Amino acid sequence: MYIVAGLGNPGKEYAGTRHNVGYDTLECLAEKCNVKLNKLKFNSVYGETTINGEKVMLVKPVTYMNRSGIAIDEIMKFYKIPAENLIVIYDDIDIPVGTLRIRPHGSPGTHNGMKSVIQHVGSNFPRIRIGVGRNPNMDLADYVLQRFGSDDRDKISPIMEKAAEAAIEIIEKNVDSAMQKYNIRTTGEQ
Repeated sequence: MYIVAGLGNPGKEYAGTRHNVGYDTLECLAEKCNVKLNKLKFNSVYGETTINGEKVMLVKPVTYMNRSGIAIDEIMKFYKIPAENLIVIYDDIDIPVGTLRIRPHGSPGTHNGMKSVIQHVGSNFPRIRIGVGRNPNMDLADYVLQRFGSDDRDKISPIMEKAAEAAIEIIEKNVDSAMQKYNIRTTGEQ
């Protein structure tokens, strides 16, 4: 059994913001898998499907970003899911808009949602990071809670599609295969 969790904040005021790219990508994945995210339990909204013979829960924690680990830990303990069967999708200000990075494990970087997840379940799980960039002239919280401009939205939409496909690739094959196939860098990035 797998959990694919998209991080974000519940509520209409956060819909479509940079910080909710994880939620948006999870909804894209749900659409690809023909799953309704309509169950409420474990401090999460979720739906269930099967990918490659494996039961998969698509999860949006509703604990708010900085407490995402509480919800994810609750599900993992209930179903006795090992950390390596958790896939977390989230926004990353430390990589440019239009960039997708998949890693088998690692640190939370500057992301408070990931800090919460790692605090509760450890760091040995695949993660899919979607670059939202940063604006050095703006307060970080204001920036991530801002909606994308049309130029950035045009860049981010296809990346969310690829991120959803990468989650499926991790389940069907493995994280190395997903890294080789889906790690996307913007032009000019080293």
